[in-house]
Amino acid sequence: MPTLLDVMNFIGTIAFAIAGALVAVRHEMDVFGVNILAVITATGGGMIRDIIMGEIPPAMFRDPFYVLVSVCAANIVFFYLFYRKRLPESVAHVYENALFLSDTLGLAAFTVGSTLKGFRDDPENPLFFIVFLGVVTGVGGGLMRDICANTIPRIFVKRVYAVASILGALVTGWMLKFLHIGDTIPALAGAAVVVILRLLASHYRWNLPRIRSGESS
Repeated sequence: MPTLLDVMNFIGTIAFAIAGALVAVRHEMDVFGVNILAVITATGGGMIRDIIMGEIPPAMFRDPFYVLVSVCAANIVFFYLFYRKRLPESVAHVYENALFLSDTLGLAAFTVGSTLKGFRDDPENPLFFIVFLGVVTGVGGGLMRDICANTIPRIFVKRVYAVASILGALVTGWMLKFLHIGDTIPALAGAAVVVILRLLASHYRWNLPRIRSGESS
């Protein structure tokens, strides 16, 4: 029977693979590029996490199940859009909405899943460490995706992307370590924090302060 961690990993993999494929399509990459960007987005954060935890080689190389899931999701996206050809400009926002939703679900699932993994690996691990694992997994794949797509990573410019991951991991980790109420409630609470913050940030256009051109002396 699948565990909560398995469910989080599966949801995160599909969501991030779709997000990676959509970014590749937007940059007019071919089907190979779409697959590569999908796999990087879906597995890159977990690979970084495994290296930090000393799990060598990372899980994606020991069990390619999630790589295959990523490839399947990427090809469904590619061939669906390929046969639809160009969509009218009036519905172009569908791409943005799909990218936002898949990115948000992937961020929530991977942030919470890896925070949970860090705690399960050793309940004595410091809170900072398990929160860090959650955040680096949540944002790592998207960071690598954006670098490969030659764009500024979303975690540096988009509406509280990394902040949502940090707070979600913090809520999950704190509940796991100090409330002792099992895995499910902390995981759901952390995922809810990530999703709600992302939705609010998108709706109200929240962004962290930045210095724009011409504002500095």
